[in-house]
Amino acid sequence: MSFDRHLAEIAREFPDWTIWRSDAGRWWATRHHPLTPAQRDLGCAMTIDADEPEGLREQLREQQDRSDGRGSW
Repeated sequence: MSFDRHLAEIAREFPDWTIWRSDAGRWWATRHHPLTPAQRDLGCAMTIDADEPEGLREQLREQQDRSDGRGSW
């Protein structure tokens, strides 16, 4: 799958995040809004990164679970 397609699919799946790929080839996501104190207490991150698109998706799902209080960390 092409870089642009991965980017578009992840952005569509996680609309509360800005998704991009760095010049070094790492995949990044940052939230559109600052973390609330409750999200910080749950261990949520403002920005995450991964080596590949699927790794970023996995981390985004984990962040979503943390935000919802469903994490298993």
